[in-house]
Amino acid sequence: MRQYPDKPDKIYFFGTCLIEMLYPEAGIAAVRLLKREGIGIIFPKDQSCCGQPAYNTGYRHEAKKVALKQIRLFNKDYPVIVPSGSCAGMMKFHYPKLFAKDSELDEVKAFSARVFELTEFLVNVLNIKLEDKGPPLNVTWHSSCHALREMEIVTESKSLLKQLSNVNLVELRNEHQCCGFGGTFSVKQPEISAAMVRDKLDDIIQTGVTEVISGDCGCLVNIGSAAKKQNALVQGQHIAEFLWERIRDK
Repeated sequence: MRQYPDKPDKIYFFGTCLIEMLYPEAGIAAVRLLKREGIGIIFPKDQSCCGQPAYNTGYRHEAKKVALKQIRLFNKDYPVIVPSGSCAGMMKFHYPKLFAKDSELDEVKAFSARVFELTEFLVNVLNIKLEDKGPPLNVTWHSSCHALREMEIVTESKSLLKQLSNVNLVELRNEHQCCGFGGTFSVKQPEISAAMVRDKLDDIIQTGVTEVISGDCGCLVNIGSAAKKQNALVQGQHIAEFLWERIRDK
């Protein structure tokens, strides 16, 4: 069973590449949700990629260099909050594997033990309570593979959506299926990836909703691009941005 810390005064925030480049509003919303609970935010400006693209492509030496830089930037004993199941999974589970035979292993393990995905931290550490201030809305939820199978935090994410009194969560029939992004997989196997995201988009469309919420921006990019290509009236939003829009004073 995963161990969670007591509520801290401060946390480190790891922004992720895709939030920085494509979804800055999601990062800002995540910070606002944490600050709302009285948490101080430390954002090391020299942070970069978690190293997952290099790691998954077989460039382990390069991935270790990137990983070690992050580990030593986030070196104080504060939780490291990551608004992505994919990046959190890399930092929590794959960093120790990457350094399994190296002298830095103890340092890496200590870091990885402090890594938490955003929604699991909001629920299991902060016990956040949300008051919905938005109009009635139907949405569906896409679980990224890492959030579902590795971090195992989908229950927490959905519990936040279910706190919103005016939001009706319509479940996908095939939620367990990958959207086909997979980082470099979508580049190396574009035909297979395209077929997978078409299936995912069909599953979203059959719910009758036009908004899909997820905790991973890579999936949102993939699903959103497929929807645009097919002229489907489906838009995606990161859960942090969605939650903040629903609870903030307009």
